[in-house]
Amino acid sequence: MSKIAIRTKNLTKKFGDFTAVDNVSFDVEEGEIFGFLGPNGAGKSTTIRVLCTLSKPTSGSVEVAGFDAVKDDSEVRKHIGLVSEKLIMYNELTARENLKLFGKLYDLPDDVLAKRIDELLKFVHMEKWADARIGTFSTGMKQRINVIRAMVNQPEILFLDEPTLGLDPQSTVEIREMIRKINTEQGTTMILTTHMMVDAEMLCGRIGIIDKGKIVALDTSQNLKKLVSGTESTAFEFEIPNLTQTMMTSLQSLGCVESVSQEDQTRIKVRAAGEDSFDSMIDSLRSNHARITSAKSLEPTLEDVFLHITGRNVVDQVSDTVKTTMQGGGPGGPRRPTGGRVR
Repeated sequence: MSKIAIRTKNLTKKFGDFTAVDNVSFDVEEGEIFGFLGPNGAGKSTTIRVLCTLSKPTSGSVEVAGFDAVKDDSEVRKHIGLVSEKLIMYNELTARENLKLFGKLYDLPDDVLAKRIDELLKFVHMEKWADARIGTFSTGMKQRINVIRAMVNQPEILFLDEPTLGLDPQSTVEIREMIRKINTEQGTTMILTTHMMVDAEMLCGRIGIIDKGKIVALDTSQNLKKLVSGTESTAFEFEIPNLTQTMMTSLQSLGCVESVSQEDQTRIKVRAAGEDSFDSMIDSLRSNHARITSAKSLEPTLEDVFLHITGRNVVDQVSDTVKTTMQGGGPGGPRRPTGGRVR
């Protein structure tokens, strides 16, 4: 039976009259990569701040690594690491010096820390640049060091807040692979916040869609998509310049095919179920001499799921209402500079 790494119950966080996190409850199992998907301003990062003991909840309970995040905050911090959206490093220091600086905050002995730093640099293939200044690194290289900075204390639970934000495509792929490696090779529990659909789909076992401070859906990516399609089957579109009725009839006769509809003179839409359904359809079309110029799956995306649930797209912006409320702050709430992003 899986153990629970994180448990929240009726978690609420308010800033004055503004409710950033609204009565949220969820569990994260040990070894899981759990994702929070939603637009900026939805409450993702505020939730993470509470889980990391950086902010106290207005109400509700939070348990991290078996400790109460409010009463036992110092104990919680021994078991977690945080990769925030902003790079937390000093450009004038080398990669090794940055890691040593943050390792000292955990009172790690010099010999233990030195060995740990060497292991981490090798883990992310950065040992060659160990003694180069961070300021000379590319953004992707900086983010690799930023991630292992949060691992110096060997945390059981790692929080990653928008880890691929602002990275170029190649660096994004590298960070994704690095996250998978940390999870699979070290068994680290990970909580990832993102508004990037690909990150959520490729990395997370379960995804909580959060909107306006509430979790509006929580499940695996595949199950969330079923909320849109309402079925186990998948829709495919084929472009066939020499399309005939015989081809369509042949497809319809396949046991895996639920429906066939003609979109125009050259395109058909087929809904089918089963792991081998696509191969069966291709074989059927080719046996009838079909010239297939394109074939694609029309499976719903997580963007479609979000739109289906909330009635609007996931957009990387903050509403004027949220900005106005948060900039003004409230009792115990932070005051941010005008134009600052609140997430």
